[in-house]
Amino acid sequence: MRILHLGFEDHRRPGSGGGSLRNAEINRRIAARHRITVLVANYQGAERRVEDGVEYVPVGLPLGYFPSLVSYFLLVPFVARGFPAELVVEEFAAPISSVLMPVWTTRPTLAVVQWMNSREKSRQYRLPFFLFEMLGVRLHRRFVTVSDDMRERIHASNHRAQVSVIPNGVADPQLAPDLPRGADIVYLGRLELAQKGIDLLLTAFAQQAALIQGNLVIAGDGPDRKAIEKLAAGLGIAHRVQFAGRVEGAAKFDLLGRARLVVMPSRFETFGIVAIEALAAGTPVIAFDIPCLREVVPADCGRLVPAFEVESLAAAVAELYPDQARIAQMGAAGKEFARQFDWDEIALRQEQVYEDVVRAAQAGRHRKGPG
Repeated sequence: MRILHLGFEDHRRPGSGGGSLRNAEINRRIAARHRITVLVANYQGAERRVEDGVEYVPVGLPLGYFPSLVSYFLLVPFVARGFPAELVVEEFAAPISSVLMPVWTTRPTLAVVQWMNSREKSRQYRLPFFLFEMLGVRLHRRFVTVSDDMRERIHASNHRAQVSVIPNGVADPQLAPDLPRGADIVYLGRLELAQKGIDLLLTAFAQQAALIQGNLVIAGDGPDRKAIEKLAAGLGIAHRVQFAGRVEGAAKFDLLGRARLVVMPSRFETFGIVAIEALAAGTPVIAFDIPCLREVVPADCGRLVPAFEVESLAAAVAELYPDQARIAQMGAAGKEFARQFDWDEIALRQEQVYEDVVRAAQAGRHRKGPG
């Protein structure tokens, strides 16, 4: 089967998030049985390539983060026409969510929804992106999403939608061996203030820095690094904040496994893959109590605190940080919890949905008959 995936974000792009990692992990596993082409937003240094049996094609202009996204969304419906496919998979993506692909093609379509936060982006950019999200949800009939919360949101807007919940996964458990516990607190993710809430984390860390032996390690890349550095300096903790850059593979699990705690201060999330990766590495997670993270941070594996309350976040860090026995207990529970998020099984489940969509479309054409 030829699959055209409107993947939006290349996992090799600086600042890319967990959604692009999910796409790469699934696509490379099913590429042995299907021909997969992924259309991604262009960026400086991007090239058309084949990686792990998957073809990646940059679309649009490499003009910086937001301009490149605009050019991608404007051009991708037209570029998609040039690629033959039995199935078109549309990834809902920031900032507008959907390019309304069912309007542009008669081929079978499937929406993969890892993200439904266009209202936040509408407020951020003062543009009505949420209208595209609303229409996209209503136009599509088949969906894959990553959480029960997201499924409920889709059904609230489109009661006819068929939604399969297939979570994200973690890499090979061999990448997350038992490691000696360090003293640092770790943030891992895109360096973006509006969504990821790093400003809230810095403020909370500043309140408890005198009680914390280690540093705050910020790993990842993204558009807001300079703003984060400026904020840390303004809070007087620049000397206690380390930037580790983008980390992947074994290095990522080494960082997570040696951390005392991993903190996810996100204002909104799609799934929270970093939480699962931290738990797989045996490290407890402290996060805000927001819908998606409730499903991936059980009470015996970490702490959820009232959303966006900096004082509560700081207090949770201060309470758990010195309690190494409790941290070890949570770490063991986290490793066990993370076993269910296996990429091989997840890829097979998503492949089955792809095949079901194509079979249903073929059956519909046969019922209609010629003409």
